[in-house]
Amino acid sequence: MTSPQPNPTQLDSRTEPSFQETVNLMVDQALARMELSPGLAEKIKVCNSTYMVRFGVRLRGKIETFTGYRAVHSEHLEPVKGGIRYALLVDQDEVEALAALMSYKCAVVEAPFGGSKGGLCIDPNNYTENELEQITRRFAYELIKRDLISPSQNVPAPDMGTGEREMAWISDQYSRIHTTDINGRACVTGKPVHAGGINGRVEATGRGIQFALREFFRHPEDSAKAGLSGDLSGKKVIVQGFGNVGSNAARLIAEEDGAHIIGVIERHGAIMNPDGLDVPKLQEYLREHGTPKGFEGGKFVKDGAKILEQDCDILIPAALEGVINRKNAKNIKAKLIIEAANGPVTFDADTILNQKGVVIIPDLYANAGGVTVSYFEWVKNLSHIRFGRMERRQEELRHHMLIKELDRLTAEGGMTSVSPEFKEEYLKGADELEMVRSGLDDTMRTAYQAIRQIWHDRDDVPSLRIAAYMLAISRIATSYISKGL
Repeated sequence: MTSPQPNPTQLDSRTEPSFQETVNLMVDQALARMELSPGLAEKIKVCNSTYMVRFGVRLRGKIETFTGYRAVHSEHLEPVKGGIRYALLVDQDEVEALAALMSYKCAVVEAPFGGSKGGLCIDPNNYTENELEQITRRFAYELIKRDLISPSQNVPAPDMGTGEREMAWISDQYSRIHTTDINGRACVTGKPVHAGGINGRVEATGRGIQFALREFFRHPEDSAKAGLSGDLSGKKVIVQGFGNVGSNAARLIAEEDGAHIIGVIERHGAIMNPDGLDVPKLQEYLREHGTPKGFEGGKFVKDGAKILEQDCDILIPAALEGVINRKNAKNIKAKLIIEAANGPVTFDADTILNQKGVVIIPDLYANAGGVTVSYFEWVKNLSHIRFGRMERRQEELRHHMLIKELDRLTAEGGMTSVSPEFKEEYLKGADELEMVRSGLDDTMRTAYQAIRQIWHDRDDVPSLRIAAYMLAISRIATSYISKGL
C-alpha cells in the first residue's frame, strides 16, 4: 500500500509541515511501501531522548545563560553520531529532526552509528574567540558528565557555526575529565589533523557531493530522468550557501569536472555569471568582504532567493533547511537538485517538484560524505595509527619492482619505456588523504547503487528520496530485529 500524494489544493489549504514533520512524513511514505510491524515502524521513527541543558558563563563582567540540546534518535548501533551546530534558531524540533536524519544517513552509507544531533542557541559572531572557548568548554562539560560525549556512546562532529577549532576544545575538555581514557580523542570527530583529526575531513561533505554527482551521471537512464545527458562537464550549476560545504562542492566540480558555476547565493545577496564564476577568487573575496557585492567576476543580485528560480541544470542547496518550499517550488527551473544541506526541500516542495519531474538526490545520501570521513577518523583514533603508515612504503616497493621489470623488458625488445610522469605517479604509495578519498568515493558509489536499485526495481517508488529512506529503514530494522525487538 502506498501513501497518497497531496494534491495542489491540499497543499494550499494547510500549514506547511515543520522540519521534523517533514522528515516523519517522508519516512511515512517509505514505511507505507514496506512490510514492517506497526510497533517496529514506530520504534524506528521516534526520537529516543532529547536533553536540554542551561548553563551560565561569566562574560564581560556578568553571567550569561545559554541553552543547548543533544538529541539521540536511535541506538540500534552505538555509538551514536551527529554534529553540534551553533545558531540562534536551534530548538528541540530542529535537533530531533537532524538526529533522525543522522540515523537514516548512517544506515544508507553503512557507517556503524546510531543518529544524534546537538545544538547551542548562540550567534558565534557576537563573541570573541576566547569567549567562544569558554562557552564551548562549559557546554561540552554539561554533555560529557551526562555521557552525551563519549568515544563509545556519543560522538559529535562539526556542523553549522562550528568547525575544527570547537572540536579541538571539546576533545581537550573530555581529556581533562577522563584523564585515563586512552581512546579519548575518539570522543569527537572533525578535529584538526595535529589534534587527532584526519586528512580530508574539512572537504569531506563537499567532496561527497562531487562523488554523488559523478555516480549519478554514470547511469544514463538516471540522468535521462532529469532531462540531462553526458557527465558534469559544461553543466550549469547554482549553489545556495557558500560555506564549507557549498564552496568546496562548487570548487571541486568546477576544477575537476568542468561544471560551470553560474550562480552563488549568500545571505547578503547573490552573484551571477552565465559564463561561469571563478570559484577560488569568489571564495577569497567573500573571506575578505563577507558579501558578494562588489565582486568583479559577476553581476550582484540583492534578492539572492530569486536566483534559486533561475534556469540551470543543477541546483545545490547547501545552507539551511526549508529554503525550497511550497512558495517557490513551482518556480524552480533546475532539472536536478542535490541536497548538500539537511532538509533544504520541504515535504510540500518535494511533492511539487516530483510532480514537475525534477530529480532530487536526497540529503540522507548526498551529504553523507561528512559522517563517512568522520567514521574514518573515529577508526583512526581507536587504532592509534594514521592510515597508510604500515603499508605505503611496501606498496611503493612493489610498484618499483614492476616498473624496473617493465624497463628491462622494453629495453630488450627495443620498445619505448613508460614515461617519467607515469613512473612518478605510479611509484608513489597512497597517503592518508588519498586513502580517505578512495574510501569516500567507494562509499558514495556503493550507497547510490543500492538506492537506485530500489528506485528502478519497484514501480511504486517514484523518487530517489523514498528509495533512500526504504534502504535506511530496512537496515535499521534488521539491527533492531537482531537485538530481539
